[in-house]
Order: sequence, then structure tokens, then C-alpha cells
Amino acid sequence: MKKAFLLLMATVGFVYTIQAQDGTQTDQGSWLIEANTGFGGVSAHAANTGFGFFTSDGITSWSIGNEGGYFVADGLALKAGVGYTSTSFSDFDISESILTYKLGAKYYIINTIPVQIDVTGASIKDANENPLWLGLQGGYAIFIGDMVSIEPGLRYNLSLNEDFTDEGIFEFRVGFALHF
Repeated sequence: MKKAFLLLMATVGFVYTIQAQDGTQTDQGSWLIEANTGFGGVSAHAANTGFGFFTSDGITSWSIGNEGGYFVADGLALKAGVGYTSTSFSDFDISESILTYKLGAKYYIINTIPVQIDVTGASIKDANENPLWLGLQGGYAIFIGDMVSIEPGLRYNLSLNEDFTDEGIFEFRVGFALHF
């Protein structure tokens, strides 16, 4: 009888905890600060508002950035991001600096499935043309406590200027977000 009572109390506590967390992180009026890692290579996506490092065949690239958003409705956040990327080509003794920006919206379906659409661009010093992409992203939000989520997902970047690149780019991403 004692074990059944303890099991019942644990179950009630577990259900209460899930219900208490459900939706509170994505309610209207909440804020979101997010950092992403991207795995797709330096040549894949020059505009990055996350953290990354890539090196291969004399090309080395690192990036740092951050995104933030405000929930204008339950589950819907308007987002903006900035980033910086440095790429060097050792075979040619050339390096370039890239300033990146992102504007978009992120919606949490049933508070655990984030989908995002955004426009990501970059400003490359001395470039004739700068890249611009339409980004589509989806994943799964694993909430750890009341304020932190880990969000693995897939992203597709569609080039909006064919002179820069005419290829779409797939990336696997892991995002880390603070909700308050």
C-alpha cells in the first residue's frame, strides 16, 4: 500500500510539473535569447548568426553570433540576429570578414516543435555582391527547467540572389535558448 501511495504521489507530481511548464516559456510577452551551432561547412553558408568552426583544404572559418526574439502572441516570436564570420584561405593568403544579419519569425507548434522562417544576409568587405538567403527551419524543443531549451533541427537556406550562389543549403543545427 505504501508503494502504491508513493507511486501515485510521484505520478501526480510529474503530471503537475509537465502542466506547469507547458506553454509558459512561449507565452505572449516572453523573451527569447538563442545561440545556434551549424554543421554545413564554410562554403555552404557564409551568413551565420551562430557559433561555428570549419577547416579543410587550406580554408579556415570561425563564426560567432546571437539571436533574440519577443513573443508577440502565444508561441509566436519575432526574431533578429547578428553575427561575425572570419574566413581565411591559406593557399592564397587571403582573408575576409563577414557581418551577418537575420530577421524572421519563429512559431512553436504545441509549444515543442519550433518552425522558423527568416531572411539572412551578409555584408562582405570589398564584395561585388552580398549573399541573401530565405531560411526555413524546423526542429524539436527540449525544455530543461523553466528557462532553458535545447533545440536540434534541420535548416534549408534558399539563395535569393543567383549571382552569388544558385544552390540551396541544408544544415543540421543545435540551438540553445534562454526563455524569460
